[in-house]
Amino acid sequence: MHPDIVRALAESGIERTFDIQALTLPLALRGEDVIGQARTGTGKTFGFGVPLLQRLTLPGDGTPQALVVVPTRELCLQVSQDLENAGKHLGVRIASIYGGRPYESQIKTLRKGVDVVIGTPGRLLDLAEQRHLVLGKIATLVLDEADEMLDLGFLPDIERILRMVPDERQTMLFSATMPGPILTLARTFLHQPTHIRAEDHEAGAVHERTTQFVYRSHSLDKPELVAKVLQAEGRGLTMIFTRTKRTAQKVADDLTERGFAAAAVHGDLGQGAREQALRAFRSGKVDVLVATDVAARGIDVDDVTHVINYQTPEDEKTYVHRIGRTGRAGKAGVAITLVDWDEVPRWKLISDELGLGIPEPVETYSTSPHLFTDLGIPENATGRLPLSKRTRAGLAAEAEEDFGGTRRRRADTPRKRRSRQRRRTRGGREITPATRTDGGERTASTATDEAADTTRPRRRRTRGGVPHTPTAEHAAPADKEESTRGDSGERPTRRRRRRRRGESVGSANPANTTETAAEAD
Repeated sequence: MHPDIVRALAESGIERTFDIQALTLPLALRGEDVIGQARTGTGKTFGFGVPLLQRLTLPGDGTPQALVVVPTRELCLQVSQDLENAGKHLGVRIASIYGGRPYESQIKTLRKGVDVVIGTPGRLLDLAEQRHLVLGKIATLVLDEADEMLDLGFLPDIERILRMVPDERQTMLFSATMPGPILTLARTFLHQPTHIRAEDHEAGAVHERTTQFVYRSHSLDKPELVAKVLQAEGRGLTMIFTRTKRTAQKVADDLTERGFAAAAVHGDLGQGAREQALRAFRSGKVDVLVATDVAARGIDVDDVTHVINYQTPEDEKTYVHRIGRTGRAGKAGVAITLVDWDEVPRWKLISDELGLGIPEPVETYSTSPHLFTDLGIPENATGRLPLSKRTRAGLAAEAEEDFGGTRRRRADTPRKRRSRQRRRTRGGREITPATRTDGGERTASTATDEAADTTRPRRRRTRGGVPHTPTAEHAAPADKEESTRGDSGERPTRRRRRRRRGESVGSANPANTTETAAEAD
């Protein structure tokens, strides 16, 4: 390995390889195609990241030389951070391309020039079709968590991306599980790949250092039960997984009301709020992260001691990835799964598929003695966190990044809004509205010249083709007789009659003629 990469990894505390890395690095460094399969949390990121960085031609010309495709935004940020740490002494330019952020900033980064692009399929295709992302010089392509991309429906997008990159390239595919469609994709687009499996069988996907507890719990008692579990001895950072976005937000709000420093990550939140929650969780400002399965893939956070499945996962693969957030990098962890009565059949399938031997979870409530014994919960624990233990800063202490376009400018006052209005002109002269008094009536300027320059000119009125000038002074609207007379006191011409349908312009109305004659007499 390149000495600068070794030095960067050593500064991060990484000095030895895991099994998947030891088996993958010799082949990947030679440029061969690789299919890497290993359980989550065993270092697959550096298994492809180190060869990718070492095979770059530096300094580059600004055109991307390597492309890493990931299924989720959170995993994109995680992989980007890992590669930046490993290549910080090489001067590698890395760009993260994913949805939820404005296009402009990502296009600007690509125009400045990058060496490695890491992104989600949808945004990568958008920028590639707009000719902002050039894929013609990609020498290394990585598909990370390929089975998750299959589950999310990204397989057609992946095939389109594979057809855009050059045929002469190194392709590496990494995942914890290898379903049939992914193997078919690998055989189609990879050139004589070597399939590396770090475990002997699928059941080995579950960490030996992760202690698993499964309880049958009623949905109405789950909030109280979880609140007591979060007060267990030795609990550090904790992740709680739900199946739905609404449940995730509800659980996070309930825990916050009970005094815990909790945050939520799910699809209904904006990208700024999702990144804010992850930053607060990594920095320790919040110690409970409630998330849907969007955060179950590849999120590597140090010191996650407990994982709680608030709702039973859909299948065994989701279960493996959820509990894989703890017990990472050789550390021990605790995984707790709460199974409702209607979820027992689904859990039985997961237990049988993984060989866990827990087909029937024990019925458990927030007051059950074995719950306190299993998890080391103090006997005096209640459903609320004591005030003396509320030491976390909370989510509000982490600033949310503003992507622009959604917030009103702070200095936007009514006066400044009026000053930004378009200036109106007529005949080359600026038009400004006449001033108003408190009563709402228009008032003229004290000087005639100023009034002519500043007041808006009135529309010229005509009657029978003859220009008509309205009177300058008006009496009270109630006095109709006076209000219709001008300065001379003479009655003005009667208002024009509205022409009726079917009446020509020159036609005469007998009634109107008689009335006019009588008036003339």
